[in-house]
Amino acid sequence: MNIKKINKNDINKVFIRSTFLQSSWNFERMQSLGFCFSIIPIINKLYNNNKKKKKAIKRHLEFFNTQPYMVAPILGVVIALEEQKANGININKKTINNIKIGLMGPLAGIGDPIFWGTVRPILSSLSSNLSINGSIIGPILFFISFNVIRLTTLYFGIHYGYKKGINIIKDISNNLLQKITEGSSILGLFIMGALINKWTKISIPIVISNIKNDKLKNVLTIQNILDKILPGILPLILTIICMWLLKKKINPLTIIMMIFLFSIISKYLHVISN
Repeated sequence: MNIKKINKNDINKVFIRSTFLQSSWNFERMQSLGFCFSIIPIINKLYNNNKKKKKAIKRHLEFFNTQPYMVAPILGVVIALEEQKANGININKKTINNIKIGLMGPLAGIGDPIFWGTVRPILSSLSSNLSINGSIIGPILFFISFNVIRLTTLYFGIHYGYKKGINIIKDISNNLLQKITEGSSILGLFIMGALINKWTKISIPIVISNIKNDKLKNVLTIQNILDKILPGILPLILTIICMWLLKKKINPLTIIMMIFLFSIISKYLHVISN
C-alpha cells in the first residue's frame, strides 16, 4: 500500500487559504465553508477517488466556529487525522468532527482574550497616539504589526497542530494554553493601566486660593491637591466607574454617551478643563 504523506508545502497551502476563513461566514454553520475551503488542498492530495473526496468535503461542512486565528491548531490536527484515515487507520467521520468541536471552544476562549482583549487594544492605542499627533505611521504600524502577529499565529499554529496531532489535547488539559492566556491578559492589563494615565486627561481647574504679592503668585486648584495625593487619580476613578457600569450590564455605547454628555456639561460649567 502506498503511504500518503503530507509535506510542508501542502500545509502552507492550507495556511494561505486559512486567511480567508471568515470570507464565507454564515449564520447557519458559521465558519464551516471557510474551514472546508482551507482543508481542500489536503483532501485533493490524500484522496484520488472522487467519491472519497466528496465524503471528506461533506464532513468538513458541519457547523464550526472558533476564534479566527486559533483555527490554526485545529486545522493542523485535522490534517494529521485525514492523513491517518487516508492511510487506512480506522478513523470515522464522528471522530474527526468530535475533535473539531472539542477544540474549537477552548481555543476560542484562549484566542479572544489574547487577540481581542490584549493585542488589538495595545496596538490600536499605540497607533492612535501617533495618528493623533498627525503621523501617517500610526495606521501603517497597526496594520503591519497586527497582521504580522496574526499570520505568524496561523502559520506556526497549523504546523504545531499537525506535529502534535490529537496529543494537542494533552497540552490543553495540562493548562499550558491557559497559562499563556493568563500571562498575556496580565501583560495587557498592565500596559493598558499605564496607558490610561498617559492618554486620559482630566483636570479640575477650580481655584481654592489665589495669593498674590509683588514677587510671588501662588494659585492653588483642586487639581494641584489631587496631583499631590495621587497623580492620575481622576482617570483611574473614571476607569473604575466604567468597569463597574460594565459589570452592571450597562451597554458600552450608553457608557460612551454618558461620558460625552458629562464632558460637555462639565466643560460648559468650567468644572473640568480638558
